Amino acid sequence: MTLETAAANADYGTTASGSSFYAAMRILPRAQRDAMFQIYSFCRQVDDIADSDGPRPERLAALQQWRDDIDALYQGHPPERLKDYVSSVKSFGLKREDFLAIIDGMEMDVPQDIRAPDMATLDLYCDRVASAVGRLSVRVFGLPENDGILLAHHLGRALQLTNILRDIDEDAGLGRLYLPREGLLHAGITSDDPVKVIAERALPKVCVPLVERAKSHFEQSDAIMKRNSRRAVRAPRIMSKYYRAILELLIIRGFAVPREPVRVHKWAKIAILLRYAII
Repeated sequence: MTLETAAANADYGTTASGSSFYAAMRILPRAQRDAMFQIYSFCRQVDDIADSDGPRPERLAALQQWRDDIDALYQGHPPERLKDYVSSVKSFGLKREDFLAIIDGMEMDVPQDIRAPDMATLDLYCDRVASAVGRLSVRVFGLPENDGILLAHHLGRALQLTNILRDIDEDAGLGRLYLPREGLLHAGITSDDPVKVIAERALPKVCVPLVERAKSHFEQSDAIMKRNSRRAVRAPRIMSKYYRAILELLIIRGFAVPREPVRVHKWAKIAILLRYAII
């Protein structure tokens, strides 16, 4: 994908269609749904820039342009691709710093590919690319401030750690390795070469602690959602159940080679949607 394509304005529903996100957000009232599709579109566009095969300086410049555009949005003169965001920002109190944090997170992969970050860096990455998205989202959902921030913290990390565990082989193909350095060293793995690491027999020893960390974040996010309005947490609960199902499939499959891709069956997704979408 070219940077021009990645940066182009997108139809929000079309951009999200086919994803678990799309199914979860379709249940929302119109204003909330539009705001969530805008957030999703923004994330997809900056992610496409970070993941493109364009020259790194060009990608960094494109991400900087997004920062400039977000600044312009909050200064009252949004560029064309962000004009539709004005209403959502005002209606739901979306924070400039959360949009910028997402860009910062995507940029972490651009100067050089992430390879075996220390745990603190991995947590910062999860906060920027996932929990910051959550902080925007919980404002749209209408959660109370404190519980909203807590839910974004825990559910965002649960989802991102699940993504990392699911995409180990795919990420290695891109030259990236998100497994923490401390975990690799504890398992006796000294290389940070993604292709070598994913072939290591000790890899499950690295993944199991991340599974436990993800499960803990899911449990804490469940506790937060349980004490809040069922209507306010419909969408995040559906996302949580989808990703918890992925994590359970990964646990059943294990992390030793060969690793077959896991996928939640269509009917399981429908069952989750029916159970949690209807108030």
